[in-house]
Amino acid sequence: MDEQTGKGYYRSRMSDIIALFEEHARAWTPLIANRFSVDWADAITEYARQYIKALVPEIPYIGGDENPMTRHLMQSTTSLALYKAMKMRGISASETGKILYEAVMGQVSRLPVLSPNSPEELAEKMEQARRSQARQYPGDWVWEFIEGDGIEYDYGYDFIECGTQKLYRAHHADEFLPYYCYLDFVTYRIDGWGFTRTMTLAEGDNRCDFRFKRGGKTQKGWPPPFMEEMNPDE
Repeated sequence: MDEQTGKGYYRSRMSDIIALFEEHARAWTPLIANRFSVDWADAITEYARQYIKALVPEIPYIGGDENPMTRHLMQSTTSLALYKAMKMRGISASETGKILYEAVMGQVSRLPVLSPNSPEELAEKMEQARRSQARQYPGDWVWEFIEGDGIEYDYGYDFIECGTQKLYRAHHADEFLPYYCYLDFVTYRIDGWGFTRTMTLAEGDNRCDFRFKRGGKTQKGWPPPFMEEMNPDE
């Protein structure tokens, strides 16, 4: 896949990415307005909108529709655009992370409850993990499927390389990445399942260890543990 063909893939999906951006912006804009002002919220959202339009052709191609991780990569662009717009106004990564966390919490609470993964879906995830290890696309994730023992956890993933981390690093957004990754503790709140994670690439570990337990509960809320570690006296 040459670079121009890859750019063409995302350009052909520009309207879908912008629609996703607008959906996310509707959640975060009122929060920014409440925290700062309506004018600031409008200016930040417009800057982010223009940023993402320029960003779309630069998203790394990782296989297009054939790779389910493409969806995750496209989703991560809206938060990147928000971070850039907030930083332009002098707003810290932690403040942006808090606003985004609250916005996603509001969105997820209105979504239908997800069903647990079926054996067929888990078998497909195992195959996806195996294919990722070929490293066909430099901007892609590389991960392993981890079979559980049914006691500590039922299954999991170890991400050795992260497509979102690569994208954020290319756009000088490493400081914001831990806050984006922390959203997993919102989006993985699946009824009847618990999600845990003790390591992330974003925080300097050698992997992200996703673990899922039937009958468990996802516990972590705001603030993220890494913020408490950075500010132990607060």
